[in-house]
Amino acid sequence: MTQRVLTTESGAPVADNQNSATAGAGGPILLQDGHLLEKLARFNRERIPERVVHARGSGAYGYFEVTDDVTAYTRADFLSEVGRRTETFLRFSTVADSLGGADAVRDPRGFAVKFYTNEGNYDLVGNNTPVFFIKDPIKFPEFIHSQKRDPFTGRQEPDNVWDFWANSPEATHQITWLMGDRGIPASYRHMNGFGSHTYQWTNAAGDAYFVKYHFKTNQGVRSLSADQAAELVGKDANSHQTDLLQAIERGMNPSWTLYVQLMPAAEAADYRFNPFDVTKVWPHADYPLQRVGRLVLDRNPDNVFAEVEQAAFSPNNFVPGIGPSPDKMLQGRLFAYADAQRYRLGINHTQLPVNAPRAATADNYGRDGLHATRYGSRHDKNYEPNSYAGPAQTDAALSAPLPVQGWTGTHEAPAHTKDDDFFQAGELYRLMSADEKDRLIANIAGGLSQVSRDDVIEKNLAHFHAADPEYGKRVEEAVRALRED
Repeated sequence: MTQRVLTTESGAPVADNQNSATAGAGGPILLQDGHLLEKLARFNRERIPERVVHARGSGAYGYFEVTDDVTAYTRADFLSEVGRRTETFLRFSTVADSLGGADAVRDPRGFAVKFYTNEGNYDLVGNNTPVFFIKDPIKFPEFIHSQKRDPFTGRQEPDNVWDFWANSPEATHQITWLMGDRGIPASYRHMNGFGSHTYQWTNAAGDAYFVKYHFKTNQGVRSLSADQAAELVGKDANSHQTDLLQAIERGMNPSWTLYVQLMPAAEAADYRFNPFDVTKVWPHADYPLQRVGRLVLDRNPDNVFAEVEQAAFSPNNFVPGIGPSPDKMLQGRLFAYADAQRYRLGINHTQLPVNAPRAATADNYGRDGLHATRYGSRHDKNYEPNSYAGPAQTDAALSAPLPVQGWTGTHEAPAHTKDDDFFQAGELYRLMSADEKDRLIANIAGGLSQVSRDDVIEKNLAHFHAADPEYGKRVEEAVRALRED
């Protein structure tokens, strides 16, 4: 086998990779040792800023196969034919902890899918829960601050977590999900995924539908108790990464079935609660699940940093036939996600292999910047409009327009008949079995009892009482018992 030659970053062969250049055998190191300086400088820059949220992640490649005809609802080409397959990349993650955090913790899980379609990349960015803690993006930075490490103590503080929730009653539904039996997935393979937000589909005739995505795991849902999770973290902090990697390497390719809920756009205004409120779900009795296709993961990345850490997602990456809704949290994320990647990876992060479109090279008038690799011929112009053969607009909207009206300014969402923050949390509690309720109460009380301020505890208890009288009474009793010990 031919011996590979060690080179510098510029491709020049390296004569000695064991000894630095010095002024004599025992002398000081010379500034002229370009190989040493390049190695040290590169090593100092091997880490990029980690994601503020969803930092700890795993990922894999696969494909999405259409199994059911949905052309009546969307003109998205990758969904246009039963049997059609589209390459995908799926990144799983925890939300609150840092890159070095453990996998088996009580935390929502990111579920971000990149579809490499022939019309460009479509990013569907969601979680393993169908709801979220807040409904307006203006609260998001403070929400994350409350869940992250305290600037003084350097650790996650129950006082901060529960104080924010106490003053954000809309979080009650997500808290009930998070503290319930599905709060700690046994693995990434054994959890469902959701688009969480409301999106829009538009068909060839221009008819608009609002849509919710549900990815149901075909491995079955499996979760861990708090004790099981603590034991697993002690054995393998990378448990979910290990499981996903080894399952695919053994050919046990995980899969999910995609279902959607579809609401004709005209029905949104008169629905009994705001259908664009991400703290609420659409009851299946109103909008039943309709099957779309199957998502399969069958290939591990060759390099975790290059492909998982540098994978960049933005919910603003739509394709024709799919678009946004008036969901306020989604509207904020349309900007925030792409901007986070521009900060972390640079303006040309879309040219990295994991992020680059597959069907055709992106063709626009963006130029230069850090790590620019895409350029046209020497005769291409870098402005538009022009009289030459540059790319031109299609004049075809990707999705139906969203209506706007009224005065500009800050506004609360319009009131619907059931627009309160507690009724769906109560419905979820009443769906639980007796054992599930016991574990939910224990999980909530275990965290809430550690809060130092009585008024914060009382505010949170009021939310659980409002969701369901029994729910509130049991949490109150459990917290009191723990605090009296």
